[in-house]
Amino acid sequence: MVSTSVPKPSPTSYEFLFKRDIEFRQETIYFVVVDRFHDGDPANNPGPNPELYDATRQDWTKYWGGDLQGVIDKLDYLQGMGVTALWLTPLFEQVERLAYQKYAAIHGYWTRDFKRINPRYVAAGETTSLFQAQETTFDRLIAEAHRRGMKIILDIVCNHSSPEAGGVKGQLFDDGKLIADFNDDKNHWYHHYGEVSNWDDEWQVQNCELSGLATFNENNASYRNYIKGAIKLWLDRGVDALRVDTVKHMPAWFWQEFIADLLTHRPDVFVFGEWIYNHPSDGKSAAFANSSGMSLLDFGFAMAARRAIGKNEEGGFHLVNELFELDHHYDGANELVTFIDNHDMLRFQSLNSDPLALRLAVVLLMTSRGIPCIYYGTEQELHNDTNVGDGQPYENNDPYNRPMMEKWDTDTPIYRVLAILTQLRRLNPAISLGRHRSMHVTPDVYVFTRSYRQSRCTVALNKSDQPITLENLFVDLPDRRYVCFLTKRRFEVKEGRIARLRIDPKQALVLSHIGPAVRGQTVVRVQLNGMQTQLGETLCVSGNCPELGNWDIQKAPALEYINANTWFGEISFDESAGKPIVYKYVIRRTDEHGVILDQPRRENLVCRRWWLAPEGIVKWRDYWERA
Repeated sequence: MVSTSVPKPSPTSYEFLFKRDIEFRQETIYFVVVDRFHDGDPANNPGPNPELYDATRQDWTKYWGGDLQGVIDKLDYLQGMGVTALWLTPLFEQVERLAYQKYAAIHGYWTRDFKRINPRYVAAGETTSLFQAQETTFDRLIAEAHRRGMKIILDIVCNHSSPEAGGVKGQLFDDGKLIADFNDDKNHWYHHYGEVSNWDDEWQVQNCELSGLATFNENNASYRNYIKGAIKLWLDRGVDALRVDTVKHMPAWFWQEFIADLLTHRPDVFVFGEWIYNHPSDGKSAAFANSSGMSLLDFGFAMAARRAIGKNEEGGFHLVNELFELDHHYDGANELVTFIDNHDMLRFQSLNSDPLALRLAVVLLMTSRGIPCIYYGTEQELHNDTNVGDGQPYENNDPYNRPMMEKWDTDTPIYRVLAILTQLRRLNPAISLGRHRSMHVTPDVYVFTRSYRQSRCTVALNKSDQPITLENLFVDLPDRRYVCFLTKRRFEVKEGRIARLRIDPKQALVLSHIGPAVRGQTVVRVQLNGMQTQLGETLCVSGNCPELGNWDIQKAPALEYINANTWFGEISFDESAGKPIVYKYVIRRTDEHGVILDQPRRENLVCRRWWLAPEGIVKWRDYWERA
């Protein structure tokens, strides 16, 4: 038993001891390629090397003038759409030379100095050093976003610096001081094994060069201290979350150390990585998601949605449903970052120009499990089909998938749908926290229900050109009348069923029921992985405080089944808020009256110990019989 006389730790200095990580499941992310979003400050367009800027915006390989003032100017537009988190391409100082004979680093992944801001993105003459006074355009962006309740996600790359450009490769600076040079690598900051030739060889993937990029030597402690120190500076300036580039190209131990150091510095930072074309059936990428300390961009979802709706492949929605049936491979499927296109693949409308198909894909994205991410301009149907080729889902028509944002219309069909569904995601916890249940699946029709506690959200999609009517369909909604959020059509549910559900061609229906929220001084969001239960069994949390039943199994709060690997629930703490507690997980079987039928099964370990935060939301991530 943990003594309650132990002095309470200071919330400022010891917060990481009792408050784990930031909640991101209810966010809606908007991904911006900064140079191609909006030019808010034309004075900074020439940059350090005017030859890299094209004022006519005809040369797709050069800068076109987008900057951070441009992002600030459009924050109200984004807020109106319901965006709550803004992912920006890397803001680090870049190589100011052409690489691969003609390309400028407009994307931000050829870093010269991780401790300085790209001068093209702030006002001319502003300091770019992160060590100097915090009065840059970047700092104003942070302040204006936070004032609107929006988070800022910084895109970072730890695997490499820059390719050969004008005879220079991999020159790295520390706030203006040269500290490494690929061509004169006295201190072994880089690997020198040439390019990857066999993508099935894990050693090559983690140690050889990706497309000629100077690849860092993660075994060098000086490099690791430099990159961790640099990212901490950005977190100290107000960045809320990180997207990490090319994570499969560095070993898991590096990321575990990297994430541990960052979370010690800032316990509330959310991190997700890019493992290109990851899939739950790929054991390596799934294991990385479960053990690295970060979530992943969900390429599996993107490919399934693109194949089913974008390409109308045989199998259709079965491809999407089959993906969700593999969610048990992940410990945190609800925290995967989902998307339908990005800067490294064809835009969705280059696969399928029908705006109604795009609308269906957006509804699927916004109502499925995971944290949805919208690629900039999707709401304006922005795309350029130059060099599309045969339109395979994996194909990349870079740089033409990164056009300049042209319109800011707040009345487009996709903008309106996003404004509705982003709000619904915030209000209905079933969408962000709950279980995904397929109710009806054919190649052309997909009906599913998200459920958590007493909240429900049922979605019906028809991608065919014909109306579809489903008879006596079970949707697991409480009995009452519903109005579709998108079409305003009315439906009645009796005994959990809709007698006749008619879905018009290319139509999406969204029905929602919101139950009472869990409230308390401190609310703990509990997630348990690694225990496969049998029908009729329930996982509970038993502990030494009133909220956990004071060790009475009958009173222990129950968790909810999410998938074969995950149970989840919210527990309200009032009397025990701010106090130390102990607990463990228990499996119990009950009859229809809630009476325990046989001896409960308790975890075989010394009880877990935790100091509850005095207020707010806390997340417990535990694994059965693993302390």
